[in-house]
Amino acid sequence: MGRIRLRTWRRLVLVLFAALFTAIVYRWISLERLQRIAPTEFPSTPTPQPTATRPPVITGKLDTARLFNGITLHSTVETIPGADASTERAQQDSYVLDLRLQARVPSPNKTIDELAKVSPNLPTLLPGLTSMFQGDSISPLYAQLYDTKVRMLRENLSRLDTLLSRHNFFDCQTILQLQHAQTHRKALLLQAEMDVDADGSDGDRMPAGTGAPANFKPATSYRWPKKTSAPNPYLAATEEALKRAESEYSLATTPPNRKRDLRNTISQLRAEVGTLTKFSFLIGATDPFIVVPGSFTHAREPVKVGDLAVVVFGEAIYPAIVGDVGPNDKVGEASLRIAKEINALSTPYNRPVSDLKVTYLIFPGTADKTIGPPDFDKLHAQCEALIKEIGGASVPLHHWENIIPPSPTPTPSSTPSPASSPNGTPSPLSTTSSTPSSVPSATFAFPISSPAGTVHMTPSPVPRSSPAPTRGAVRKRKP
Repeated sequence: MGRIRLRTWRRLVLVLFAALFTAIVYRWISLERLQRIAPTEFPSTPTPQPTATRPPVITGKLDTARLFNGITLHSTVETIPGADASTERAQQDSYVLDLRLQARVPSPNKTIDELAKVSPNLPTLLPGLTSMFQGDSISPLYAQLYDTKVRMLRENLSRLDTLLSRHNFFDCQTILQLQHAQTHRKALLLQAEMDVDADGSDGDRMPAGTGAPANFKPATSYRWPKKTSAPNPYLAATEEALKRAESEYSLATTPPNRKRDLRNTISQLRAEVGTLTKFSFLIGATDPFIVVPGSFTHAREPVKVGDLAVVVFGEAIYPAIVGDVGPNDKVGEASLRIAKEINALSTPYNRPVSDLKVTYLIFPGTADKTIGPPDFDKLHAQCEALIKEIGGASVPLHHWENIIPPSPTPTPSSTPSPASSPNGTPSPLSTTSSTPSSVPSATFAFPISSPAGTVHMTPSPVPRSSPAPTRGAVRKRKP
C-alpha cells in the first residue's frame, strides 16, 4: 500500500512538472508572437520609443511648374472601390502617388564634325584639333558624369524640388581626352553650356567686396597665403555670424536638435574664419577662371586647381585657369569676368550661354608651382604657347586687362615750416616733419550690377534672397 502511494506521488509530481514546463513554453511562444506584432511594453519603467517613420507627405500649396522643371509630365488618376473612410484613412496604400522618371542618357560626340554641328567655328579657330581625334577619344569622365546624374535622380526622386532639371541633366555634349601626335601635349576637351561663378574675394587686391549673391562663397579652391594685413572684406560678417551661433548654442533653452545643427554651423564658420584670415582667393568678377566637377580632380589623369585652360566661344579664344571645384553632377561654369566678356548682360543670376556651344580646353599638369594673384600677361603667354603645341590658332588669343583699381598710396602730411617767435627763437609748437601720416586702408567698392539694377556695396557672407533667375537656375552650387 505504501509503495502504491509512493508511486502515485511520483507520477503526480511528474505530471505537475510537465504541466509547468508546458505552461512556460506556451508563455514564451506567446510572447514571441506578441513581439512580432507590437513592441514590448514595460509599465514600471517606461522608455521613450522612436517615432515611426512614414513616407513623405505632400501638403500645402505647391508650384508644380517648379517641381517638374523641364520634365515632361503624363498624369492620370485611377480609383478602385474600397472599405469605409475610417479604415482607408489608416491604410498607407489607399492614397498613393507612384513616381517613375524616364530619362534618356545622351551619347557623347566623338568626332570634330559632330562638334562642328554645335560649334561651327571650332575647327577653324583650332585647326590642329582635327588631327588629335584618334580612335576612341571619349574620356571615362563622361560616363562617370552621367552615372552620377542618374544616381542623384534615384536618391532624390522623393524630393521633386531637388531633382535635376531637364536643362542641367543635358548640360554636357561631350568630354574628350586628346593628345597631339608630334608634341604629345595632352588636353581635355569639354563641350557644354556656361553657368556663372561669382565666388571669391581678396582683401589684398580689393579691400571691399563685390556683393554676395545667392549661394555666394567668399573662397575659391585656388588660393594663396595673404601678402598684406588687409582683412578679407567678408571676414567681419563671418565672425559676427560665428558669435551669434555660439551665443545661441550657449543658451539653456536651446533644444538638443538645434544644438546639434549649431555645432555643425559653428565648426564650419570657425573653419571659414581661419581660411579667410590666412588666404587670398580669386575674384569671380575680375579674374578669368573656370570650374570643374570634383570628380575631375580624382581621375586617372586628374585636372588640378591652377591648370591652364582656354575657353572657345563664337570667334574668340579666352585664356583661363582652373580656379574652382564644383559638384560632381554638373559641368560648364566660368567666372563672372569671362561671362561678361562673352555676354555683357551676364550676372550671377543670368548665364551668358544656355546652349551647349562653349568649348573648354583644359591642359592637365600645367599649373604653376608658385601660386599667387593672376598675372594676365603671363597667363596669355602660357596659354598661347600651349595652343601652339596643339597646332596653333587662327585668331589671336583674347588679352585680359586688370580691371581692379589700384589701392591709393599714402601721401605725406604737410606741416608748417618752423616759425620764429618774437624773440627770434623757433617756436616750440612748430616742428618740421616730412614723415607720412597714418592712412587707413582703402575702402573703395568695385560695383557689380545686380539683377534689379542696384549696386552691391555692403559685403555679407550670408546669402540674401534674390529674384528668380531670368533664364533658369544659373549658379551650380558646390558640395
